Amino acid sequence: MLLVGFGALILPPLSDAQGRGAAGSQELKPQAYAVLAQIMRGILFPASNVVFAASRENPADVKSARDPSTSTDLLDSSYGQWEAVENSALAIAEIANVLTLPGRKCSNGLDVPVKSPDWSQLIQGLREAAMTAYHAAQSKNQDKMVDAAATLNAACANCHDRYRVANDLVPRVEKANLADRCKWPASPAR
Repeated sequence: MLLVGFGALILPPLSDAQGRGAAGSQELKPQAYAVLAQIMRGILFPASNVVFAASRENPADVKSARDPSTSTDLLDSSYGQWEAVENSALAIAEIANVLTLPGRKCSNGLDVPVKSPDWSQLIQGLREAAMTAYHAAQSKNQDKMVDAAATLNAACANCHDRYRVANDLVPRVEKANLADRCKWPASPAR
């Protein structure tokens, strides 16, 4: 009921078609917008670099930027120091869910191999490594961060070794042919 002047204006409740039910009646389905390389470069690379930096320098010693609210360096931003390490580790753990979303493409146009038998194991390894980094960051113990960074590095390398191949070892100008990325490798010979 809305009071107007000395009278009252009575408005009927919104029906589902008119109000909140209209937006909520459609099922929200996750969609893939970025190719895998964009996820890596835009989320995983920066977040993992924060974790790796914390293994070299105590985040508590990082001074805030002149204007922390506009800093592009997470460690000296408004949510910097150890909080940035915790947030970055959690971002990595959360993005593991995105890496299992069907329909995402690799930069060479192939589907991300979410149905590959080892993909879920590799993603779980990333998730666990991220949570190890998160717990280490919570402890604010740099020795634990060194171990956590090594664990995260190994999880990243496990996937990269399997799906990025030796192509990453050649100079950038020679990387025009990325055809082997995201292919399900053949089973190792026994």
